[in-house]
Amino acid sequence: MGYGRYLAIRLLNALLVLALVTLLVSVLFTKVAEEDLKSSIQEQINMKLRANPELQKSLAADPEKFQQWYQREYSRLIHAYGLDKPFWVRVLERTKDTLLLNFGNTKTPIFGETSVKKIIAAAIPRTVLLFTTAQIIVILIGLLLGVKAAQVAGSALDRAVSIIAMLTSSIPMWWFGMIAILIFSFKLGWFPSGGMTSTPPKEGFAYYVDILYHMVLPVGTIVFVLFGGWAWTTRNIMIGTMQEDFIMAARAKGVPERKVIYGHALRAAAPPIITMTIFSLLGSLGGAIITEGVFNWPGMGRLYWTALQQNETRLLMGVTFVTVALYLISMILADLAYGYLDPRVKVGASQRT
Repeated sequence: MGYGRYLAIRLLNALLVLALVTLLVSVLFTKVAEEDLKSSIQEQINMKLRANPELQKSLAADPEKFQQWYQREYSRLIHAYGLDKPFWVRVLERTKDTLLLNFGNTKTPIFGETSVKKIIAAAIPRTVLLFTTAQIIVILIGLLLGVKAAQVAGSALDRAVSIIAMLTSSIPMWWFGMIAILIFSFKLGWFPSGGMTSTPPKEGFAYYVDILYHMVLPVGTIVFVLFGGWAWTTRNIMIGTMQEDFIMAARAKGVPERKVIYGHALRAAAPPIITMTIFSLLGSLGGAIITEGVFNWPGMGRLYWTALQQNETRLLMGVTFVTVALYLISMILADLAYGYLDPRVKVGASQRT
């Protein structure tokens, strides 16, 4: 089986999983949306009645006429929203619309838009700017520290990396973010306490400098909490790889230590590291609800929280679909990276002994 066929099978499997997850989520959101729409229908009928005093007076004099009018309006709106269709028909329609990226509109504007697709498109770049930037810094620092700690296993640096990893990994990101705001924003006044830009926003080149200025505290918080775990994981992977026979053989042949570490050991350890990198980068596109809430950052995490607060089922469906799709993409990329980087992996074929 060739690499292209293997890729096609992996893509097909991912699409099937995405369709199944979308179907299951649609079952939940269709039921929630049904209750929400029924409440909206009641409100629309009441508003129509209040807006027409003459109709209200006429119907109030005849209760039977009022019941007939109310039932007629209710049935009309039920049909208009498609609630008279069987439940599973509505579930399949919602699933099809979601897979085709027809998310619909929100009830109230968010980020100045009502189109779910446009709202998500506006939120993703902001989350990329914050979380993906922070993740890249975390990965670079973690790799450098982890590889160096593995080179000098048992040294003071190695022990320090282990202690830092345990310390930073045990600190909740939202708590450290609040402490950072308290110290560096309210106490020292060095950085803004939240938001993406100043109010009112600056213009020209100063606008981009202002965004970077607002990124300092949230990026610093994310990097501090995550870099230790990355360094510790990289260190453990490298130590295991450096005990392999081919590393011992390279050293016995007199290969320079730098080439042994970066040319042999790091390449052999690349698949799991690449996997962590892919999951970290693509996972960062989903943002973090609490972290973005603490720093008032208008990204995917805050968008999800806003959708929950405002009961925007269409937006929740759209954000959930995008998040699941990103994780499936990361799994495919991780599989392909394994097949490309690790010569011991025979993609799409069984190894012969």
